[in-house]
Amino acid sequence: MRPAALGLAALLASLSLAGGATAQTTSSPSTEKVTIFFDNDFLGPGQSNIQSLIPLLRDDRVKLLGIGVVTGDAWLKEEAAHALRFLEIAKRPEAPVHLGAQTPLIRTQAEMANWEARYGKVPFKGAWSTPRPGRTYHPEDPDLIPPMPEGEPSIKASDEDAVHALIRNVRAHPGEVTIVSAGPLTNIALALRIAPDIAPLAKEIVIEPGKLDTAVARVTGNTDYATDFNFIFDPEAAHIVLTAPWKKITVMGNVTAAAKATQQVVDRIGAAGTPVATYVKTYARIGQPLWDEITVAVAIDRSLVTEELVARMDVDTFAGPSYGQPVVWKSDMAPNSGEREVHIVRAIDVPRFVETFVAQASK
Repeated sequence: MRPAALGLAALLASLSLAGGATAQTTSSPSTEKVTIFFDNDFLGPGQSNIQSLIPLLRDDRVKLLGIGVVTGDAWLKEEAAHALRFLEIAKRPEAPVHLGAQTPLIRTQAEMANWEARYGKVPFKGAWSTPRPGRTYHPEDPDLIPPMPEGEPSIKASDEDAVHALIRNVRAHPGEVTIVSAGPLTNIALALRIAPDIAPLAKEIVIEPGKLDTAVARVTGNTDYATDFNFIFDPEAAHIVLTAPWKKITVMGNVTAAAKATQQVVDRIGAAGTPVATYVKTYARIGQPLWDEITVAVAIDRSLVTEELVARMDVDTFAGPSYGQPVVWKSDMAPNSGEREVHIVRAIDVPRFVETFVAQASK
């Protein structure tokens, strides 16, 4: 979708004039239990997506129904191996891991290459990234699992695929399941196409992509960190998910860069000496934003949110320079072609998030 899209600054100004559609809140940590099905692309070890498992495994408020894996940052089988190995290290091997989609719904490597030739480079292409020293990309060999520095897992993924596991769990717990997606939305979109009833049956969906107004940041800062890879890798899936009739949609977007894996944070965790703490100390990428960890933390405890914006959102699916980019509207300006209201998180209690994550990763 593209028509009538507003920049974030303009949208904020217009919503403020319209009567306070933005909100700022502060509160104590929630004690409410949360039931989660988690879907992600697990590049590892030591990446944000692997580390996002830590709150799910260590927070007593969480009932984790399953972990879906989707091709994104890396290929499906490689990602699953890293996730399984981390579950062993965390001494939670019983957590079910389900393999999902190996490719996006429509987008292909060849199509992305053609798009780049017309409109400019996509800096990070996940599983399709060009091999280079120090990284184990293998864009032409989706079944390859490169040597794993953390060791190979001895446990296996479930025989049930991620799409059907998601459908089964949402139907088995109507009104209770928070779906958390921190990777491309392919698995969620496929589940919606097979079983559209899961959208109103779920409690909420929380998604990590949705970065707004990042063009200048891509030029002046880290281009990878200002690119909305999860939407770009599978724009059609994002469109399907954002236009489904969920009770509530929360989009994390820009706020996921609010905290980083600093040397101080990593050293504090590493000092605990536990298997998970040692893993983080050994493999964490210093300076990388804690994108997925923040997403999971907010899904578990909404009291972390100090400011949010409610607006309509969709993803541009036209074959042009904005393909895969999120667009937002005020409700009365939206084209009304299926886009729905989303809660865009704009600020969180960063000190409380960091302290909680350090404590969880130290266990």
